[in-house]
Amino acid sequence: MIPVQVYTTTYCGYCRSAKALLKRKGVAFEEIDCTDDPDRRLWLMEQSGMRTVPQIFLGGVPIGGFDDLAELDASGELDRILAGEQPPTHVNG
Repeated sequence: MIPVQVYTTTYCGYCRSAKALLKRKGVAFEEIDCTDDPDRRLWLMEQSGMRTVPQIFLGGVPIGGFDDLAELDASGELDRILAGEQPPTHVNG
């Protein structure tokens, strides 16, 4: 399975939803808390092009937030990406 990183804040409901989805699927992930880290938030914005959390990286590629993750899951693409059968696609193209 490819590495999964979830950038979160402590007060974000969508962050909790993204982590719950991954846990339900049995996906191991690294949670990176950005709550009190403005430098990390700036880096995250530069990498993902997004200001919001969660930001989810699959195999080092930013795929977007919870809605993007849920869409990948509903379409079956998430399983293929996690299994290494399909490359992840950056949320902005």
